[in-house]
Amino acid sequence: MDLKKLFGFEGKNVVITGAASGMSRAATKLLIELGAKVYAIDINPIDLPVTKALQADLSKKEDIDHVIEQLPDQIDALFLCHGIAYFPGKELLVQKVNFYSQKYMTESLLSRMVEQGSITYISSVGGFGWQQVYKQAIELINLKTWEEAMDWYERHPELIQSAYVFAKQCLESYVTYKCMSKEFVDKKIRINAINPGDTITGLTEDFNKSTSPTGDSKEGEAMISNIFLKSWNGYPARAEDMGYPMVVIGSKICSYMSGQLIYIDYGLTSNWTSQALLQENTKSIEKIASESNE
Repeated sequence: MDLKKLFGFEGKNVVITGAASGMSRAATKLLIELGAKVYAIDINPIDLPVTKALQADLSKKEDIDHVIEQLPDQIDALFLCHGIAYFPGKELLVQKVNFYSQKYMTESLLSRMVEQGSITYISSVGGFGWQQVYKQAIELINLKTWEEAMDWYERHPELIQSAYVFAKQCLESYVTYKCMSKEFVDKKIRINAINPGDTITGLTEDFNKSTSPTGDSKEGEAMISNIFLKSWNGYPARAEDMGYPMVVIGSKICSYMSGQLIYIDYGLTSNWTSQALLQENTKSIEKIASESNE
């Protein structure tokens, strides 16, 4: 079996953001090996042998527009992987980088996507529970322009206060809301997102500092470990543990997969869901028993 043909990237135009480091860098290296023509974008220099490397600040509409002008007229796969950690006072910046720029790029490039193309995002376990803000996220998603969205953010400080969490919840809401929309299904364009658990990347230090109330990296590292690893005596993932599956999801191997939020966290969120369901069932049983004794 020819693996390059199986993946379907050989000779195809692939656009990927965040390619200078971490999960996206791992994915970019694999895409190159699979024969893709890779157009890579990052705010930092990219040292991989891609077809074209572009530097841009993807929190800025004008930078995004300039990058879009330099991308090919036909795109077979789009991987939107850029993101930043949260620090106090950076709530709007996190919204722009971690969600809105990805929505904006998706919709700006949609007309260039080929029939049966794919769009794959890196979201996060941090977006777990996205259903709780779904209506607000859809309100934001349905706005037509960047400027309207910035005004919406300004009017909803209580939502963006959670910063990283709300941005990822919006991204996951976007995938579920848009996967069967006419603009995607008419061309059979698939959209999916991976939701990584604790992963060692170039952003690890930032995530550690942003998790700690005092900004202490060691304290943040211990807090993250307690949340993601302690319950199963586990270990953090490598960038390849996320980047490689993402490439598979965006490839022809997963040609019938769309609208999926794939948690790559060694089962952690499945366990959280299981425990919540068991507690809810217990409450229901206790309520029935109480009512029957009245």
